[in-house]
Amino acid sequence: MGNNQGLVIERLFDAPRELVWKAWSDPEMMMAWWGPKYFTSPTVKIDFKVGGKYLLCMHGAPGPGMPEQDFWSTGVYQEIVPLEKIVIKDSFADAEGNVVPASYYGMPGSFPLEATISITFEDAGQGKTKMTLYYPSVAGIEGQMLDNMTQGWNQSFDKLVENLKE
Repeated sequence: MGNNQGLVIERLFDAPRELVWKAWSDPEMMMAWWGPKYFTSPTVKIDFKVGGKYLLCMHGAPGPGMPEQDFWSTGVYQEIVPLEKIVIKDSFADAEGNVVPASYYGMPGSFPLEATISITFEDAGQGKTKMTLYYPSVAGIEGQMLDNMTQGWNQSFDKLVENLKE
């Protein structure tokens, strides 16, 4: 859901918190689920520590109205509370990890150059984990772009569900 409180996505995973956490901190695991449906992640570089950087690539397969394209993002880990919280400063990037505006990828609107995103992890009993993604500022991201962003995160988390099955 998106509104002036930002974008909040809550998901309940039928997996222990340690495993859901590892999906965000282990490059091999992240490569398996990062990106919406029909996207792959050929590059996932993570320096998982406060002040560490990441560089992620989502590769979009060609489809109806969608060219084959790579979308890169980079960021810095602002806060890491093991098994509880990750806070990142996230931006679109080029393949070398240089921050670029969303318009670099042909996106309309006024996406912020960088956004703070927090992901929290809570035990939900019976081996389940509640994960909450919070994107506090969606100012400038409206209408279809906000819908696409919400759908993209949810599709990524759908892929995460499949990758958490043991």
